[in-house]
Amino acid sequence: MESTAQADLDRLGWNTDAHVELLWSLSRAPDADTALRAITRLAEALDSGWDELDSALLKDRGLRGRLFAVLGSSLALGDHLIANPEAWHLLAGTVTLPTPAQLHEIFAAEADQHDDAIAAVSPLRVLYRSRVMVLAALDLAPTVENEPVLPFTEVGRHLADLADAALGAALSVVNRSVCGADTPPALAVVAMGKCGARELNYVSDVDVIFVAEDGSHSSLALATRIAGEMMRLASDAFFEVDAALRPEGKQGQLVRSLDSHVAYYQRWAKTWEFQALMKARPAVGDMDLGRRYLEALEPMVWTACEREDFVPEVQAMRRRVEELVPAAVRSRELKLGTGGLRDVEFAVQLLQLVHGRNDESLHVASTVEALTALADGGYVGRDDAANMTASYEFLRLLEHRLQLQRLKRTHMLPEFDDDEALRWLARAAHMRPDGRHDSLGVLREELRRQSHRVSRLHAKLFYQPLLESVAEATMGLPVGMSAKAAERQLAALGYEGAESALTHLAALTGSSGRRGRVQRVLLPTLLDWLSDTPDPDAGLLNYRRLSDAMADHRWYLATLRDEGAVAKRLMHVLGTSAYVPELLMHDPEVIQLYADGPNGPKLCEADPEGVARSLVASAARHSDPARAIAAARSLRRRELARIASADLLGMMSVTAVCKQLTAVWVAVLQAALDAVIRANSPESGPPARIAVIGMGRLGGGELGYGSDADVMFVCEPNDGVEESAAVRWSVTVAEQVRSRLGTPGADPPLEVDTNLRPEGRSGSLVRTLSSYQTYYAQWAQPWEVQALLRAHRVAGDLELGEKFLLMIDKTRYPPGGVSAETVQEIRRIKARVDAERLPRGADPNTHTKLGRGGLADIEWTVQLLQLRYAHKIPALHNTSTLDSLAAIGAAELIAEGDIELLRDAWLTATKARNALVLVRGKPTDQLPGPGRLLNAVATAAGWPDGDGGEFLDNYLRVTRRAKAVVRKVFGG
Repeated sequence: MESTAQADLDRLGWNTDAHVELLWSLSRAPDADTALRAITRLAEALDSGWDELDSALLKDRGLRGRLFAVLGSSLALGDHLIANPEAWHLLAGTVTLPTPAQLHEIFAAEADQHDDAIAAVSPLRVLYRSRVMVLAALDLAPTVENEPVLPFTEVGRHLADLADAALGAALSVVNRSVCGADTPPALAVVAMGKCGARELNYVSDVDVIFVAEDGSHSSLALATRIAGEMMRLASDAFFEVDAALRPEGKQGQLVRSLDSHVAYYQRWAKTWEFQALMKARPAVGDMDLGRRYLEALEPMVWTACEREDFVPEVQAMRRRVEELVPAAVRSRELKLGTGGLRDVEFAVQLLQLVHGRNDESLHVASTVEALTALADGGYVGRDDAANMTASYEFLRLLEHRLQLQRLKRTHMLPEFDDDEALRWLARAAHMRPDGRHDSLGVLREELRRQSHRVSRLHAKLFYQPLLESVAEATMGLPVGMSAKAAERQLAALGYEGAESALTHLAALTGSSGRRGRVQRVLLPTLLDWLSDTPDPDAGLLNYRRLSDAMADHRWYLATLRDEGAVAKRLMHVLGTSAYVPELLMHDPEVIQLYADGPNGPKLCEADPEGVARSLVASAARHSDPARAIAAARSLRRRELARIASADLLGMMSVTAVCKQLTAVWVAVLQAALDAVIRANSPESGPPARIAVIGMGRLGGGELGYGSDADVMFVCEPNDGVEESAAVRWSVTVAEQVRSRLGTPGADPPLEVDTNLRPEGRSGSLVRTLSSYQTYYAQWAQPWEVQALLRAHRVAGDLELGEKFLLMIDKTRYPPGGVSAETVQEIRRIKARVDAERLPRGADPNTHTKLGRGGLADIEWTVQLLQLRYAHKIPALHNTSTLDSLAAIGAAELIAEGDIELLRDAWLTATKARNALVLVRGKPTDQLPGPGRLLNAVATAAGWPDGDGGEFLDNYLRVTRRAKAVVRKVFGG
């Protein structure tokens, strides 16, 4: 590279003492080698004119700084200068930016020379690039010479003025080309987006909306032709012109009359369309018509926050923007990444919409000006506004430098390990070594600091003024933000009970000690996370209750302050679930498991078998059965909090949830049975052995949060004990287990259901093995045979339980299979269940248990196939629905595609049923209709974005397909 550079210097004649200062300036260019190569090419292009430029560079330090900075920063502008070498004169001497009026004159003079749009493209392009080059030269010059730094706001304004002048020239040429000597129709070109706000990028689409005066067909047709050709000319000569922000987007008319625009916004416009209008500005064309357009629509803009769907639409917009960026490049995305430009712009615009109806000082388009206005009005802290402005301008500066390099639209930082590209960017952005870091190190440090600051300020921007106003009101100080303004802001952020929310905030921050100080630091971020949950109001109330309960535990606030992941996960749980907060109130230590351990989330580190053993052992330390069962229930409560938290946070699959819930239930049954046996046994020992047989979902290892424990008790007399005495004692034990576990407590109820025993509620609570055998051999009904398919020993004497299972195998898996009459009876019973068991008023399409394609449909279908084929296929000798489905598929009893449909439906319905309990805090099987509750269920079920509508559509689609399989398979 050195030899190439030396050759270039020799060709230029820059190897004399007179050029030392010039070479020093060249070395300060962002990329000196690129600048030198461009200078060499420029000398060749100038030929005989090179001496004039060479001489000017020796004398004019300003020219040196501007020329070297441009050539060392922008390959595209270097190519432009080489293609138009005389344009270097624009950078010589005293260079100032023309006013908007002067720009219009410059472009109008060029436009007046052309009546043909095609012929005008090339000269207009050269003119536009030359004006961009002048601006870039003044913007970049401080990197080479000690020229004044051009404020970011001035750069954005000039680029917007330049765009206006260019659009005006394009419209002038097209008007003459299309209309000739005739008067063109009145047409206003309204600038939108960054151009409308006069904060344009070097390379950006220019968003516009076209407004016509006359709504007649002929006039609109002509105006549409003019608008279309103007867009083509401007896009060919200057920049992409985008009219997609017009009513109905790209599907709508390109040009509408003023009355048509007004009618659309009154009836059909979405919230984002009003948000876009905040930056609308008449740019060129009929300026009076453009002003009337804004006057007609502006009142609608500032009342948009009162729309019924304002909050969900705003939240959906925010999520969609975040999803546009792949996670792998999010940290390099200046615009759409976390802590990026869009975060700032979105936050500022939302605050403007919320307070703008009551405060006209917020009716400004520029992001920087809006931040100042928000700070002046007390809606944003002054220091926060200043810091956010500094961060925003820093990110926009980097964006400008990246775009200037090739005049391409980009917002993506170079790869973080690309030192050469980052070093160029640092120098182009005026960064110099600071004593600790070189320019590259300074850039890396600044990127980390600014990204973190924007992410932190994004939350503070919304919530710090709220907390300050609450604190000021509590202490009797002058309030920066009024109570009404605070309520409006909370409502816009998703809090429906804004007045109650302010009360909670006052309570949380009202303490004058450490707790109040820490809460005031935490709450801006916590409230921001809560606003993304389905029920921020409930989440804030839950947080207040939990904080009050933990007032004497220093670790609680310290953990939330120091462990960001814990705090964020806790807010998600508190704002989604009514089930888990109640558990955490009694077992808050589970919150510490929200942290990440060395092998992943601590919530998932527990060994279910080890937990079960610990639970049983803990209960065994107490001789009093009440205390023993209380200890078991306490550990169960802690486990429920852990499992449900992991479930809500997407850390545990639905099958893992069911298995772990089953393991906990089994352990509690074992602990309770052991405690009651100890308490009721004479000194000689228990009169009988007892086994607990799990039925239904307990036997299948598929319990949900709202499931009862379906069980049967079987006993065998010990040596020397009469059977009748053994049975009486066993009944006493079983009744105490059932009643003690069913006693209301701080944990969710433990209902032990024994209705599946022989003869149901009329039958004996406990039978001996031989009694069961006699009953099933002589009296078993088809539904009882079906119920036995899920029987599995779960607690008590395991040897006795195993004997029971071997005994019933002859009933549930008879050697020749069940009879055709039994199959027919099972179908009849299912039809009766479908007709009679669905609760009054329930929707059969969305009842997760008994609805169409729901759990009962899938499980009855699987069980019917087991009854028919288990005598031939040993793999069907199991109690799990999913395992049985896998065996059915392996045996090719039904098509693999049908297996997948049934499996998908079972998982979907189980997940939905569990989510219902997590959200509502009590067992229920009916999915709610559209609204906040359904969104919460969708979130709890792990549906992307918590979109209840999409979640419900998917549920209906999955269960509908499964129902078709059920009709085909179950119905024969």
